[in-house]
Amino acid sequence: MMINDPESGLDFNLADESATCALAVRIARAAAPGDVIALLGDLGTGKTVFARAFIRAHCGDDEEVPSPTFTLLQTYDADTLTIYHFDLYRLNHADEALELGIEEAFADGISLIEWAERLGGWLPANRLDVTLSAGANANARRAHLLGHGYWQAKLGEGISEGAIHA
Repeated sequence: MMINDPESGLDFNLADESATCALAVRIARAAAPGDVIALLGDLGTGKTVFARAFIRAHCGDDEEVPSPTFTLLQTYDADTLTIYHFDLYRLNHADEALELGIEEAFADGISLIEWAERLGGWLPANRLDVTLSAGANANARRAHLLGHGYWQAKLGEGISEGAIHA
């Protein structure tokens, strides 16, 4: 179920992992090269589940999508774009992200960034924040989407219409 409006963000109650995946697929359809999706939330709230579904929406269901916790970055070549999946949990300082080629990723592909808050001032102004948190039961999650820059309009145009039914 969706609550709120694009200016203050959209809230979704996600009944289970499949609802989290459905939301990720919906956002994947709206994303284009140059887009940054910041995945925020505590450990175990579904950031990697979301990223996996997003990547598979572009690369196919058979795509293996390991968590980049130890490598910090995995890249995926879809038909017409590259998806950069960052996991910044182990970053000690935001400047370390530059060594990963994050500036090139922002310019060339779609960037999915787990623990995006660790980027500090390097986080682009045009982005979608997806904050995941625990829901009403062990399998449920809540998602809060907040668009910054042009993503605010994207939320109103496509993500909120026909929203996820959970």
